[in-house]
Amino acid sequence: MGLTTKGGERVGAHRPRLAEGGSTSTAALIGKIALLGAINALAVYGLLTAFAVGDWGIFGFVAIATVVADYVYFSKRVEAGKYLVPGLLFLLVFQVYIVVHTAAAAFTNVGDGHNLEKPRALEHILAVSEKRVPDSPLYKVAVVTGSDGTLELLATDPAGQVTVGGEPVTEGITRDSSGKATAVEGYRTLELRDLTTRQEEVLDLRVPLGAQGALRTQDGVTGFLARPTLRHDPAADTLTDVESGKVYTASHSGYYEAADGSTLTPGWTENVGFDNFARVLTDTRLRGPFVSVFIWTFVFAALSVLFNFAIGLLLALALNKTGMKGRNLYRSLLVLPYAVPSFLSALVWTGMLNQTFGFVNQTLLGGADVPWLNDPWLAKGSVLLVNLWLGFPYMFLICTGALQAIPAELNEAAKIDGASAWQHFRRVTLPLLLVSTAPLLVAAFAFNFNNFTVIYFVTGGGPNLPEAPITLGSTDLLISMVYKIAFGGAGREWGFASAMSAMIFVIVAGISAFGLRRTRSLEETYS
Repeated sequence: MGLTTKGGERVGAHRPRLAEGGSTSTAALIGKIALLGAINALAVYGLLTAFAVGDWGIFGFVAIATVVADYVYFSKRVEAGKYLVPGLLFLLVFQVYIVVHTAAAAFTNVGDGHNLEKPRALEHILAVSEKRVPDSPLYKVAVVTGSDGTLELLATDPAGQVTVGGEPVTEGITRDSSGKATAVEGYRTLELRDLTTRQEEVLDLRVPLGAQGALRTQDGVTGFLARPTLRHDPAADTLTDVESGKVYTASHSGYYEAADGSTLTPGWTENVGFDNFARVLTDTRLRGPFVSVFIWTFVFAALSVLFNFAIGLLLALALNKTGMKGRNLYRSLLVLPYAVPSFLSALVWTGMLNQTFGFVNQTLLGGADVPWLNDPWLAKGSVLLVNLWLGFPYMFLICTGALQAIPAELNEAAKIDGASAWQHFRRVTLPLLLVSTAPLLVAAFAFNFNNFTVIYFVTGGGPNLPEAPITLGSTDLLISMVYKIAFGGAGREWGFASAMSAMIFVIVAGISAFGLRRTRSLEETYS
């Protein structure tokens, strides 16, 4: 019945709130079911796609992840899993998988010319080696497509016999006045505009005709017999040129290679062990540029941290004095470069440092012709300057916070003891500041060691080093060197780039571990 107050109001009428809670619970359940239904639908699509291409690794991962997600979000026994599962799945996909895939690729020769499996590479080599049989009769052909969208050749031989994809056809044929089969039941004949848009597929069409060779076409109208100029010996795994007699043997490098060093393309993906790692030091053409880039990477990272920390600390000390007018405004202005996306700032600086029409040369230097980005040493100074502009606000912020965390009693004690400003800074402020900022300085070094953005957008790694066997520049870091090896144009070597990525990881991890160990000694000393 409930209680009644002196004013006659009833207390404890909570049934409407229960109904409201039940309604909210039902809506949440419906929303959860709808969301999981959408996720399961995407999972089914992913499973079908993985099954179609035969990728059983992805198939198994998607299946297990879907079952785990359904169990966790429909079960009341694993509450913590509802928060852990999404993060764990993203970790596995975007971190663990990428690391494992990169590590696996580092031991292969995968790249341009080596991105096929060996059977497919062999098939392609034999297909490309085919040449027209001398004095072979011409076939009248039309390109048709079946219900599955694949292209086939509708061919009429000189005797008037019709085949589709090499199979004889006697019914449902439409012929023109010359007797050429132009259409056949169950297939659609491609028009001229279709042939133009699918030209590469038409050129790749080949219809095996046994010992005669294969039927090919170049224009989609006439066909000819072609035979490969290479003969494959499966037992010896060799290819022999039937005209010259030259023998190509399958090699460990992923090529069919002759005794004179010539190779047949494309190659195939092959496990090369530690060859990619050894190549960095054994390739005489690459060794010099690599050492130059390696040293510059360390110098760039160290100087970036040093300059950024020094300027940030100097500004933090200047603005840490109480009673300074406009202190908050100055602090806000100093943080502005940090608020702008780094790649935008880098692009702006690239324009300002342009040798011909840049703001620095034309306005600040009165029309000077200083090659800021075209001279090797000036380019290095320019990227350090741009990185200083991008990095000092961060150091300013952490130094400001660290200064404010130093107990005021220590500052007062230093003044009472008669310490000068320099002694106060060197003996009290700096050691206590380093205790809290040293781990961040280690992280900043690791970040600048792989600071791809500044190099890519300001100099592009240039100016180029003419002695390098690949496209490398004076300001390239190891990370931009890896990018150029992997994606820099023709001759991309993803396996070699993966090996270098693994080496960079080991270097950065080792330096970070050493730096963090040193920071712990600082904490023990000044704690």
